[in-house]
Amino acid sequence: MVSIAERMNLIDSSGIRKVFNLAAKMKNPINLSIGQPDFDVPAPIKESAIKAIKEGKNRYTLTQGIPELNEKLLDKYQKLYPQNKPESSMIISGVSGGLLLAFMALINPGDEVLVPDPYFVMYKHLVNLIGGKVVFFDTYPDFKINTDEIESKITEKSKIIIINSPNNPTGKILSKEDIKKVVELAKKHNLFIISDEIYDSYVYEGEYTSVLDFTNNALILKGFSKTFSVTGWRIGFALGPQDLLKEMITLQQYTFVCAPSFAQYAILENLDYDLTNIIAEYKKKRDTIYNILKDKFEVVKPEGAFYIFPRVPDGKATNFVEKAIEKNVLIIPGNVFSEKDTHFRISFAASLETLKKGGEILNSLI
Repeated sequence: MVSIAERMNLIDSSGIRKVFNLAAKMKNPINLSIGQPDFDVPAPIKESAIKAIKEGKNRYTLTQGIPELNEKLLDKYQKLYPQNKPESSMIISGVSGGLLLAFMALINPGDEVLVPDPYFVMYKHLVNLIGGKVVFFDTYPDFKINTDEIESKITEKSKIIIINSPNNPTGKILSKEDIKKVVELAKKHNLFIISDEIYDSYVYEGEYTSVLDFTNNALILKGFSKTFSVTGWRIGFALGPQDLLKEMITLQQYTFVCAPSFAQYAILENLDYDLTNIIAEYKKKRDTIYNILKDKFEVVKPEGAFYIFPRVPDGKATNFVEKAIEKNVLIIPGNVFSEKDTHFRISFAASLETLKKGGEILNSLI
């Protein structure tokens, strides 16, 4: 028998992937589970990718990504945030890859990482895998950040605060005031901020605020997987302090090597592709599922991303999810994203017909 490393006991197979595997075995499920856009890759981006492949752009690129794309991204964000210009950029194998590189570069055994609850599932497991300690701060019931709650959890071992806006699984967008308070708190306690901004294109309400509005002493992770529906291409980018990105580039040499070459060239040609019509469609989807559920569930209307996170009125969310699956509706139990088992996640990246059908079945289970 193979002797498996003890660190593997610190993580579990993703609950999202378990449902994904279940969906593959079911016949025509009403799938409201996976966080993947339901629109096809826009034609110009496809054509650029095909062109890059045909032109032979299929070899390794520089570890940090092709210079043209890095220069274009850095120039864009330095102009957008002239008061807090990011120092450096690199192309990463998706935001997930960027998280792994950042945690490996920053976290020593025992270091504490402050994480909002609910949270994207990967934060907890990657921190544990590397030997850090996750300290959760509660954002229930409205998913807003309370800096007093965060400050009460800070110890001498605290090193990093993670924020995610728009948020997965709640769809919450942090206000400018909340982000400002987090930045001030980080400065006060000498903490480093990692800001996961993968869903920054999906904004339906109000104004989107980046951590770069207030500081460049943070790691900003963004990507194209959700923006352009290219989740399988594994391409994102990181903006942040030069000394940190230098170490992340070194680590990428020995892990991902580089982001897929053809994808980098395809994104380079379409960096400013207009998503206005697509975002308008997603706002309709958001409104549809929210209006169906709001009378039967306690639910916060999402302002961004493509998730909604209703609370089960009575009992455990896992039991409710099991009942939903029995009715052929696939959703994710909230304890995949939380230390609580009170909510469940719906991805509204689905057709309006699917959302209506699924929402009606979920209502009937109450």
